[in-house]
Amino acid sequence: MNSSALEHPTLVLNRHWTVVNVVPVRHALVLVCRDAARVIAPDTYEIHDMPSWAAQAVAAGESVVRLVSRSIRVPEVIVLTHYERPPRRYVPFTRRNLYRRDQYTCQYCGKRPGSENLSIEHIVPRSHGGRTSWTNCVLACVRCNVRKANRTPEQAGMRLLRRPFRPRWMPHLTLPDGVAKQSWSQFVSERYWEVELTD
Repeated sequence: MNSSALEHPTLVLNRHWTVVNVVPVRHALVLVCRDAARVIAPDTYEIHDMPSWAAQAVAAGESVVRLVSRSIRVPEVIVLTHYERPPRRYVPFTRRNLYRRDQYTCQYCGKRPGSENLSIEHIVPRSHGGRTSWTNCVLACVRCNVRKANRTPEQAGMRLLRRPFRPRWMPHLTLPDGVAKQSWSQFVSERYWEVELTD
């Protein structure tokens, strides 16, 4: 088998065609072989089990998995045969989501100077053990960020407009840039591809 093709991403839908996950092709093929999933041909929406998918013609330039006797197309989208409920997801801590939560507003002075003049501010500074998280990060304008410096708001004599919180929006997917395939656009909007922030 072609190991690099086996690591390509496959979009997973539940039986109601709602996005639930992204898995490597290797895992997707195991699900299809066990009859736990079917492959969806994105151009026609036809559903295939393993024998009918393996019988599909491979177009020139298409990604394939090479078996002993033949090559089969890499499945880009699969649908689970029984699973109905999407897994519980939490809103990922991303720069975009933080700006959305704080409404592009400095959480100290209440001004909205534009995204280029806002930064992610750690309430408890990282040098004092503060973490990069929903409850320790807010947006701050340049002026407030400089004023607070490497101190807590109390030490700097500043007050937050509101206590930071983890949003309760329902996210769809969290993917690194460049992973989404064109065929997925029929099942999920591009605006949900986001990159998580880390310490």
